[in-house]
Amino acid sequence: MAGQPGFEASEAGAIWRFRNEGNRAFFLAHPEIYGPQFGGYDPTDVARGVAVAGNPRFWLVAGQRLYLFGRTASRDAFAADPARMLREARQRWPGLQETLAP
Repeated sequence: MAGQPGFEASEAGAIWRFRNEGNRAFFLAHPEIYGPQFGGYDPTDVARGVAVAGNPRFWLVAGQRLYLFGRTASRDAFAADPARMLREARQRWPGLQETLAP
């Protein structure tokens, strides 16, 4: 469900909308848990060493973390083997992150 303009928060340069104040408060208390991992970049592409922005329409929760994907094929590939994808993405993320504009 889409968030409401009355329940907005700013975090990491993005505006986030929530359905209620409780959801907003949880997010602000722990954005590292409730925010998208890898800065919102598609973890399948991060695992390949490229930064492709995730799309909030293509998402998946794995290991109690939110991941955004650029396309359904990436989400499906991630879902087929999340442990491998995350291992590869975590290895490449620090180097890839250095190439991104602040």
